[in-house]
Amino acid sequence: MKKAVVLLSGGLDSATALYAASREGYQLTALSFFYGQKHRRELDFARALALGLGIQHFTGEVPMPWKGSALLDASMAVPQNRSHAEMGTGIPATYVPARNSVFLALAASCAEATGAGHIFIGANVLDYSGYPDCRPEYFRAFEEMLRKGTKAGAEGIALKIEAPLLQLTKKEIILLANRLGVPLEKTWSCYQGGAQPCGACDSCLLRAKGFEEAGLSDPLINYAASPKR
Repeated sequence: MKKAVVLLSGGLDSATALYAASREGYQLTALSFFYGQKHRRELDFARALALGLGIQHFTGEVPMPWKGSALLDASMAVPQNRSHAEMGTGIPATYVPARNSVFLALAASCAEATGAGHIFIGANVLDYSGYPDCRPEYFRAFEEMLRKGTKAGAEGIALKIEAPLLQLTKKEIILLANRLGVPLEKTWSCYQGGAQPCGACDSCLLRAKGFEEAGLSDPLINYAASPKR
C-alpha cells in the first residue's frame, strides 16, 4: 500500500488535506507540532481528527524561543479585522519564520523512516495571509532539495510534496471538505486560544468568508460553545 505523511495542524486546511489523502487510499501517518504557540487548541483538534480516522499520529515539541511572530510572542499583537485586500499585501505579523521549512524537513524524516513516498500539506495560495512558504515555487524548490539531500533521493526515490488545496479558494476548500466528510466542527482555525473563535483574526475572517460563499454554516461555532464537547 502506498504511504504518506500528513502535516496536521488541526486547522480546516490540514484536515481537508488529511481526508483527501485518505480518500486516495494512502496508509497515513499524521504529524503535529507544538512550536511555542500562544495556545494548544489546534493540537486538541488534530488529535481528534487522527483518532477519528484511526491513523498513526506523532506529536512533537519544536520550540522556537527566538519567537519572531505574533503567534509566538505575547508582546506582538495578532492583526484583527483586516480586509481581504489588506491580507494580500505584505507578510503579516502572524508569519512564523521558516515554519513550513522546519515542518516539511521533519515530515521528510518521518517519510524516510516509515517508507512513505508522499508528504501532504494543506497549504493554499489563493485565500491566504501572504505567507511566502505557501507558494508553488517554494514547494517545487523544497522537493528538489529533498531529492538532493536525502537517502531516498540519492537512491532515486523522490519524495513528493502534495498540496491538494494549493489552487483552491477557501469556498472551494470548504465544499471539498464537506464532500469528503471532514468533521468541520473538529477543525480550529483561530489564531487566538479562547473558548470560541475570536472572529476577527485573518484566519477567522477567511474561514467565515469561505463558509458564507459556500452557503454553509460553520459547525465549529456551536460545537465550541457546547458544554458536552
